[in-house]
Amino acid sequence: MGFRFTILCLVLFACISCNSEKNNKTELAVVTKQDNSTTTNNKFNDYWYTGKAELNSYELKQARYNEIRDGEVVLIFVTEPFSLSKQVKLDRPDKAGKDKVTVMKLNQVRKFNTGIYDYSIVTSTFTPVDTQNHPLTLKSTTSIQEWCGQTFTQLNLDQKKYNFQQFTYFESTGDEKKQFDAALLEEDLMTRIRINNGQLPLGEIDLIPSTLYSRSSHKNLQPEKAKISKTENKKSITYKIEYSTLNRTITIESEKNFPFKILGWIEDNGSDLITTARLKSSINEPYWKQKSVKDEAKRKELMLSK
Repeated sequence: MGFRFTILCLVLFACISCNSEKNNKTELAVVTKQDNSTTTNNKFNDYWYTGKAELNSYELKQARYNEIRDGEVVLIFVTEPFSLSKQVKLDRPDKAGKDKVTVMKLNQVRKFNTGIYDYSIVTSTFTPVDTQNHPLTLKSTTSIQEWCGQTFTQLNLDQKKYNFQQFTYFESTGDEKKQFDAALLEEDLMTRIRINNGQLPLGEIDLIPSTLYSRSSHKNLQPEKAKISKTENKKSITYKIEYSTLNRTITIESEKNFPFKILGWIEDNGSDLITTARLKSSINEPYWKQKSVKDEAKRKELMLSK
């Protein structure tokens, strides 16, 4: 009797252990699924979380002062840990807890000459990868440097508003601070294409024009009505963004398949002068580690002129 009781207990214990292990595996699977919901798929993880940035160079035809200027654009896409509260890159992401969010950062570096002097424009956009829980871009900045002076514009998400700050050398515009309703940013359309399987929302939406356009056209920055449409071919997807309230149309072409690289874009402000950018070269590198003279060879791979 004692022996049979012992065997029975062992069988029951084994069944309970198996069920417990099965439950643990189920719970683990649920957690893994939740974690993966913040990214596109395993391809996304394998591509974007390897400790490298994607560097893309473009031939630029820039409309400025009623003429087309030759120039270059570099788009730098990289994921990084970001602070929700401070809206800066985290130095100690392992200590941040719930304040940490992963963003897709896009630095756009645009350079061209206007006669004897040159323009250098850098726009940085920080869009959360987890768009379900963080549907709006957290931060966007634009700095413009040219021989006459410089300007700096920053947008920070504050609940359902954007805090806008602008600092400029020019008296006619001056320094400015204001707040307006949050919406998608023209500057984050490219990051959204990269995050959301090449997809953008279609139809009429509220869209905040680029700060570069706002500065160069002297338009008040605020949400505007825009319509997004899409066409496809075997190799690419083309989005057309038409503002209803502004004489401005943006066309963005991306690869049809992962990783949905940006092949080029057009900025049409309703004149014969149209800004165009077309992809020249693309590489994946940890550029922040490549600071020596020998690393300048990578610039040749990117087909940069300077």
